[in-house]
Amino acid sequence: MMKKREKGKRGEKVVQFPDLDKRLLDKGLDSLQSKQYKAAVDYLQQAAEISEENEEIHIALVLAYFESGALTEAKEQSEFMLQSGIGEYIQVVDMYLMILIELHQYQEIITFIECLLEEKEVPKEKYEHFSRILEFCRRMDQPPVEEKVEEDIIAEPLQLQKIIEQKDQLIIAGQLADKNIVPFIEEILSYLRSKEGHPFFKSLLINVLKQHLYNKETTVEKMGRTEKFVPAELPGIDDFPQQKRIESIIRNLIEHEDPILFEHTKGLAQRHFFMIYPFEMRPYEDHLLAAGYHLLASEYLGLEISLEEVTHLYEISAEDLQSAKMYLQKIEEFSYSKI
Repeated sequence: MMKKREKGKRGEKVVQFPDLDKRLLDKGLDSLQSKQYKAAVDYLQQAAEISEENEEIHIALVLAYFESGALTEAKEQSEFMLQSGIGEYIQVVDMYLMILIELHQYQEIITFIECLLEEKEVPKEKYEHFSRILEFCRRMDQPPVEEKVEEDIIAEPLQLQKIIEQKDQLIIAGQLADKNIVPFIEEILSYLRSKEGHPFFKSLLINVLKQHLYNKETTVEKMGRTEKFVPAELPGIDDFPQQKRIESIIRNLIEHEDPILFEHTKGLAQRHFFMIYPFEMRPYEDHLLAAGYHLLASEYLGLEISLEEVTHLYEISAEDLQSAKMYLQKIEEFSYSKI
């Protein structure tokens, strides 16, 4: 396991211009914000060579690698930070685990978190967070389901109400995406309007209907709400307008100041919108939800932030912020209960 207190040296560099590292960092952050990720990587690599222990530069470089799709480089950079003691240890660990999850390196995550827990490196307030990640990765690290088992799962009837394991739900959705779903339409529609169905599975099934261009009005019940949608006309799960608007608000307010907090806040919102898809988060306005996510993600990361700071930043009342936060926490309960 990486040791957080060991410092590493990369060799001496000559700084030719005053504050060159800061100027390169600013250019890198500007490129990140404008989604010019390759340019961001170039600027930040130069800055890191000049200022070898600057926490902000190294964090930004990890994010630039991540956003550009260079996941292996992002992983290596995070490992360098852990080995060299650069940055706040638990925050860097969070970033490192996020990259490993994206790489599907579940066994490596399991080993890493088990060592953290064994060596008691995890703060009390983060114990549940890491335990959830560990449980998720243990499930994802299970041997692949054999083809014969998959065929048995999709035998008629589907019996959707009995499919409660997430891996089985994903298998069914994946198979239905490539099959003629006409024989299963009535059962799918019945599940979607049922009060007992799981929100996560319903999102998968709605997406299946969308993929098959199902153009009839469909009743969907989720978390006590019922509405009708035409699946073929819905935006994609990853392109939901309200989610994009909230992400834009958060990006403009916190990405430059705290890239790690931004990534966690964005990930939290993405998970929630997948859970409630295709519903919007009503009656809350976008900036209020953005504030709620900002506050919730800060608490999950163990950051010290007051209600007053958030209400001032988003120009909202403390009462409205608390209401939005409670609403998001309810969705979070559904979200993690299915992982």
